Amino acid sequence: MNETLPDRESVLREKSGHPAVAAILTWKPEALTDARWDREELTLTIAREEVIAAARVVQQAGYNFLEDVTAVDWFPAQPRFQISYHIISHPHKERIRLRVMIDQADSSLDSITAVWPSANYYEREVFDLFGIRFDGHPNLRRIMMPDDWTGHPLRKDYPVEGYR
Repeated sequence: MNETLPDRESVLREKSGHPAVAAILTWKPEALTDARWDREELTLTIAREEVIAAARVVQQAGYNFLEDVTAVDWFPAQPRFQISYHIISHPHKERIRLRVMIDQADSSLDSITAVWPSANYYEREVFDLFGIRFDGHPNLRRIMMPDDWTGHPLRKDYPVEGYR
């Protein structure tokens, strides 16, 4: 079955009453660069320079629990990296995904630890395994690999058997 996903505008029309969508559109519509509704999941793509403010906006809209931060390497595509924030609203009984796309040339992003302190270890893990820096992070250092490890093993261009 080859279904196409609805485009940004149709998702925004359909989900305009959704608490997270409404909050972001009220705050700064241009910060929302894409929106997808697929398999009962809402993904909102946020402009990279607005990630902290967008996290605050959805937090104020009732999304009170940061469940996870992870990354995807889309190598060789550009932008290469996708950072995904999985956020739950206990009052609304639902979850959303905030997504930020970043290029390899500047693989850094503002840390959201000021909004959700629980992002601390997730951001460290993404830094360690993908090499994405989180500016403003209180303690950005390796968490899984040894300090002297060369490279970032979850990047798709990392050698299967490691550097020799």
